[in-house]
Amino acid sequence: MAFGCKKCTIVRASASADSSGSAAPIAPLQLESPIGQFLSQILISHPHLVPAAVEQQLEQLQTDRDAEEHKEESSASGTELVLYRRIAEVKANERKKALEEILYALVVQKFMDANVSLIPTISSSSSDSSDRVDTWPSQDGKLEQLHSPEAYEMIQNHLALILGNRLDQRFQLEKTMKILPHALDGDKGSVQEALWDKMTPSGSDDSVQTVKSHPEVSSWAGGFTPGGFGHGIKPSRLRNYVMSFDAETLQRYATIRSKEAVSIIEKHTEALFGRPEIIITPQGTIDSSKDELIKISFGGLKRLVLEAVTFGSFLWDVESFVDSRYHFVIN
Repeated sequence: MAFGCKKCTIVRASASADSSGSAAPIAPLQLESPIGQFLSQILISHPHLVPAAVEQQLEQLQTDRDAEEHKEESSASGTELVLYRRIAEVKANERKKALEEILYALVVQKFMDANVSLIPTISSSSSDSSDRVDTWPSQDGKLEQLHSPEAYEMIQNHLALILGNRLDQRFQLEKTMKILPHALDGDKGSVQEALWDKMTPSGSDDSVQTVKSHPEVSSWAGGFTPGGFGHGIKPSRLRNYVMSFDAETLQRYATIRSKEAVSIIEKHTEALFGRPEIIITPQGTIDSSKDELIKISFGGLKRLVLEAVTFGSFLWDVESFVDSRYHFVIN
């Protein structure tokens, strides 16, 4: 698989008080606001104190917002009002950024409580293998335990339907174009082996002989079937419950609830893969010629998806927690 990427920075913390000690990644996104930097230090030194620190910061943000609203009601008109509104806009943006970084710090703390390390910035350079997801210790077991069995089953089914179908489509295409090796034509088990070899980088720890023997694929419902990878998945109670929602309810739960959450997801993604250099051609299309490519195995991609789902789940929880103390989610 390939993703666009540019090199960017990550938050790093010393493993000990000695500055010469080894550095370990905390999260790919570097917090910039005074409140964000303050929480970053607490995450490194005393992560159990983060909730109390967040409570204090939210109280201060609420006090500042109330003071601004009071000033707006009693503000004079004319030039002073224009100047005040500009100052108020700047302060509101500062509070918004602080709020975003409070949300992010709480999400990171949840990962730390679960003893799960966030994937650091992913580099396209092959010279530093530590930046490759495939070489990091597997966290799949820990990530799976953070979800209910039925929720994890839905994640598996989604991966099987989206990623596995790509393998099946590639098999069908190569068979149609008659570009499969002669010895593999008609032998579906061998075809699976050949396709998996193409999908897995050489030398990867996740390399296997066949798709069926791969533990990350064989456990997924569906497998390679005439109807496609994942065809005929048995609906679970959770899936049936979700599918019973009316269109309005389903859209409400599928929509990110706040601008702050959207911003956090965008910034985290850019910190992980790099900020894309978007160039619009004279024809109005996006020029992707300068994008850097990252090769990642099936196992590495699975971990990215599991982490993304967990990140979203944690973000939903902390968003509700923060909103109960500092209202910002628009219903």
